[in-house]
Amino acid sequence: MEKKLDIKKFASNNAIIILIALLAIGTGITSKNFFTINNFKNLVLNVSPRFIIACGVSGCLITKGTDLSAGRAVGFGACLAAMMLQAADYAAKMLPWLPEIPWPVALIVTMLIMGAFGAINGVVISVLKVPPFIATLGMQTIIYGLCSLITNNQPMGGFKKTYLSVASGSLGPIPFLMIFALIIGCYFWFLYNKTRHGKYMYAIGGNESAAQVAGVNVKGTLIRIYVLAGMMYGLAGFLVGAKAGGASTATGQGYELEAIAACTIGGVSANGGVGKISGILIGVMVFEILKICLQFLGVDPAYTYIAQGLVIIVAVALDLRKYLAKK
Repeated sequence: MEKKLDIKKFASNNAIIILIALLAIGTGITSKNFFTINNFKNLVLNVSPRFIIACGVSGCLITKGTDLSAGRAVGFGACLAAMMLQAADYAAKMLPWLPEIPWPVALIVTMLIMGAFGAINGVVISVLKVPPFIATLGMQTIIYGLCSLITNNQPMGGFKKTYLSVASGSLGPIPFLMIFALIIGCYFWFLYNKTRHGKYMYAIGGNESAAQVAGVNVKGTLIRIYVLAGMMYGLAGFLVGAKAGGASTATGQGYELEAIAACTIGGVSANGGVGKISGILIGVMVFEILKICLQFLGVDPAYTYIAQGLVIIVAVALDLRKYLAKK
């Protein structure tokens, strides 16, 4: 017997997505250049690194955790990549003694360093039993302080052309940034749906005590989740630095809230045990479309922040509503 579509329930569960879709249609009607290839390309370039960040955060949320250090970790990753990939003849090079480093090597080093910070988060949360909110809030401050010390609060530019081409280049009509995002999306889909790690992750999010009794290595799984999250922040920071053509201690500020909101809009429950990669992508796109629409409508940036804050609150409220309805 086929299930009938409950329009009222569907509209309630996807209220934010529907409202942003209507806003996009309205903006497209009133603005000439909204539905253009260039604007779509701009959307793709903005979505790609943020989708990678959201993928990293998603595992934390699915296991009833969070990661407030994500934004600062992205900024630190961008600064690390910047220090390694400034042009040799750049006058204000941060590390003039550093030899030439190919960008793939710099990317790997950045991801490993940020993965180490993720490992610390995982150990503090799983072994020391510090609540994820507190543990990652502390790590957020630590990372920001370290980044300020290492960079001396100096913005960095003068990147090598090979590094800049990572963000500006394309394979035919497909931007490199989109290729990075597609690879990460496919990897996370496989990880979450086809591996033991994914099954353990959802089991922990559903009921950690029951998962532990069933033989799930809760500590090991949580540590892997936060290590992977840290590596994703490193990758995203690397790409954000290349896209912006510069990096500073302010890079990535607030990205963790956008990622958490995007995950929640896309169906990743803050109450754990639920979440799909396709939903995360939709959530990130919705959040970016909102910002682009407000820009086209000429809305003051201050109101844009207010709108984003309201979206975050409503998304979490709807998620809690669905959770309570199930109970």
